[in-house]
Amino acid sequence: MHEQSIVESLLRVALENAEKGKAAKVVKINVALGELSGAVDEAMSFYFSFLSKNTIAAEATLVYRHVPAQLLCRKCNKTFTAKNMDFRCPDCREPQVDIVGGRELYVESLEVE
Repeated sequence: MHEQSIVESLLRVALENAEKGKAAKVVKINVALGELSGAVDEAMSFYFSFLSKNTIAAEATLVYRHVPAQLLCRKCNKTFTAKNMDFRCPDCREPQVDIVGGRELYVESLEVE
């Protein structure tokens, strides 16, 4: 259900920027969506379909760039991508890591007319 508020925010950003650019229509909204963001693209698309009605983004599509979880090992300083949600370092098997990527959730760009 939190996808609804996320989509409301993304749509607000898109509409505000389209208005600043004097756009008549939003065609595409490119979204960075991190693996660890907690948002599900299918749910976001569902909410977007009805939240965008009666706006200049009503016919727009959401396009997602999925960002994998990037982790930094606290022991050997290796940066790696988590595979199958295994957060242990692939080199030294250390389980204590810092998350350095994969929490992204923002509008990267818009395509407008």
